Amino acid sequence: MMTGPEQQTNPTRPKRSRARTFVPLGIAAWLVLEIWLLTVVAEAAGGFAVFLLLLAGVVVGAAVIKRAGRRAWQNLSRSMQSGAEPRDPGEGGGSSFTMLGGLLLMMPGLISDVAALVCLFPPTRALLRGRAEAVLRRRVGYVPGPRGGGFGPGFEQDRLRHPEGKVIQGEVVRDDEDPRDPRPSCRD
Repeated sequence: MMTGPEQQTNPTRPKRSRARTFVPLGIAAWLVLEIWLLTVVAEAAGGFAVFLLLLAGVVVGAAVIKRAGRRAWQNLSRSMQSGAEPRDPGEGGGSSFTMLGGLLLMMPGLISDVAALVCLFPPTRALLRGRAEAVLRRRVGYVPGPRGGGFGPGFEQDRLRHPEGKVIQGEVVRDDEDPRDPRPSCRD
């Protein structure tokens, strides 16, 4: 005999995606593997050696992130000074996977350090960039271009319609404003 109300599933509720199911499980498995691997290495080499290894990862990761950020900033400032478009990220080594590699180095664990080295090694970084561009192209219509990329023709229409970049100045006047209203209007 049941004493509580019957629980029914909501037919209008969307089905849970695979990513929402498997990503948390993957993260939990990754964390367990990281901890297990650190304990194995600590038993073999000692706890102090593992501590120094993790500390070195944080220091090197911070240096990698700082260098990649500096390169990205210099690229942006050079392009702003010359008035040109920012160069293609694939030409100069790019900073996105370099920064990801630095972040992975800073995370405690040996598996994340191996993943960081994959992101930092130039041939594998180029392979990862190609795969990421293919996924972005398929999912959101990202089209890498000669000037650093874009998100397809939908975002380029404004530039094509107004190639000179003309700005039309104007003022918004609302007819429904009350002159006794204490709130500031758009014209103030």
